[in-house]
Amino acid sequence: MSVCYYEYDVIVVGAGHAGTEAALAAARMGARTVLLTTNPDTVAQMSCNPAIGGVAKGHIVREIDALGGAMGQAIDATGLQFRLLNRRKGPAMHSPRAQADKRAYQTELKRIVESQDGLDVRQETVADLLTEDSGDALRVCGVGVAGEAVYRAPAVILTTGTFLQALMHLGETKTPGGRAGEGTTAGLSQALVRLGFRVARFKTGTPARLNGRTIDYAQTQEQPGDDEPQPFSFLTGRLGVEQLPCWITYTNEQVHEVIRANLHRAPMYSGQIRSSGPRYCPSIEDKVVRFADKPQHQLFLEPEGRQTHEVYVNGLPTSLPRDVQDQMFRLIPGCQRAQIIRYGYAVEYDYCPPDQLRPTLETKRIAGLYFAGQINGTTGYEEAGAQGLVAGANAALKLSGRPPFVLGRNQAYIGVLIDDLVTCGVDEPYRMFTSRAEYRLLLRQDNADRRLTPLGRELGLVAAARSARCERKATEIARVRELLGMHRVDGVPLAKVLQRPEMSWADVVARLPELAAVEREVAEQVVYDLKYSGYVLRQEEQVTRQKRLADKRIPERFDYSAISHLRTEARQKLTRIQPVDLAQAARISGVTPADLALVLAHLEGKLRR
Repeated sequence: MSVCYYEYDVIVVGAGHAGTEAALAAARMGARTVLLTTNPDTVAQMSCNPAIGGVAKGHIVREIDALGGAMGQAIDATGLQFRLLNRRKGPAMHSPRAQADKRAYQTELKRIVESQDGLDVRQETVADLLTEDSGDALRVCGVGVAGEAVYRAPAVILTTGTFLQALMHLGETKTPGGRAGEGTTAGLSQALVRLGFRVARFKTGTPARLNGRTIDYAQTQEQPGDDEPQPFSFLTGRLGVEQLPCWITYTNEQVHEVIRANLHRAPMYSGQIRSSGPRYCPSIEDKVVRFADKPQHQLFLEPEGRQTHEVYVNGLPTSLPRDVQDQMFRLIPGCQRAQIIRYGYAVEYDYCPPDQLRPTLETKRIAGLYFAGQINGTTGYEEAGAQGLVAGANAALKLSGRPPFVLGRNQAYIGVLIDDLVTCGVDEPYRMFTSRAEYRLLLRQDNADRRLTPLGRELGLVAAARSARCERKATEIARVRELLGMHRVDGVPLAKVLQRPEMSWADVVARLPELAAVEREVAEQVVYDLKYSGYVLRQEEQVTRQKRLADKRIPERFDYSAISHLRTEARQKLTRIQPVDLAQAARISGVTPADLALVLAHLEGKLRR
């Protein structure tokens, strides 16, 4: 039988949130790219929560957008409700979140992908990874697909989501598949093991969906969107969307008793599932067991679209049997007569511990092979999209012989995310929080474009129009700050006046009326920049101190066994992680300052010799 061959620069396997951003990034940078998916109708499908953003996740979406990604524009075009979370806290904690029209979002992302020059979408089931020996290391050269065909490329990005050897659980029933109604992929897991990768298992879950026409909303609390919704994309002006409300209800002791009485039928407690699940999105079974003293748990009833009555029950992921789920809902206020359209279930799937990756998301074992998304042990559309963008950009950069794209922890939440993954690994599905970022005052969601768009333009990720818009905004911010520095009130510059805690933008406008013409976005950034300038200065000093360690580069494949007196634990962990500099080495759990001093002395000794 003859074999068909197809030639590309970059192959992306999987068309979820990581895969779409990876393929778009590589194509924007000029690489001939193909996106392979088992079903083109499920491109960028929201398998779980129909929402984008949230605490820290909203920051990531803004950063993806600042680098030219698609997620922000897609949610602005299809959102049902927009809210800015943590308004009562400082601006570094403000996080945008939007409820999505699930089907419309997917359709919009699919349109963006299909409209991208240099990007082909093909329906294929990838069965194998193809490699070749390049002398000093193995390198990827393509993938084999079902139906006697081979796709050849010097770069392959795996974004397989929850589909690697996936198994769905609903009570005692087990069904192969990574998403309800879809199958699983076994060949790639086997290929990864054959090539020497460590492969482990994680678990995730999803709640039931209800028919909104059968919910008694009078027994629930309405949660409206913001009066002035804030867009995710820096290219979006004002959002004129008609927003839909969400609704809040609660579990109660009766619900908890039903759950406790049936724990022996829950896969997580019967021994049927042994893998770890997400700590910060636990099943309702876990909540009832771990927080036994809580009489209730909050639930959000969230619409899934404008053209459907389906409602997502946020806060109630479960894999309990369907008869138990029926009993639970009959006891929840507002849901007593609710009709379940889809039952909740859990999914177990393979992932590859991410300490097997370089900061570019290229694997250490196979040159040209990149991992992004849930294959790296993360959870969430936003974390996946960020990894996809970085992997796609680095694949294109490597092909053109250009330096890699690695964001520092002081540059972006994306930098924090990837550094955490490749330096520390994961023992449970990783979710981003603002608390993970030590320089979060520098990483506000509102200044993501000023931080990253110039870099994106330099790389070729960002179009000229977006770059020009960012430059105009930066110029206007500088002009307004100069104006505030020049004008004085009682001998004090207005910039200093504005720094006082009790002063607002309206107060300085009253003293200098020409400021009334300044756009709200610019005014907001000027206020934040000035009011937090002292704190920002301190963080920038910390960054400078950390940079001294980052400047101490560690050669690739450095032999830590040659360092006498280095502790065994440190030697093992440094050898496994292969940090690129002393700053990354210092972040490895179990590596002490004394260990770093020995490594530094050895490096400097080699340099002198």
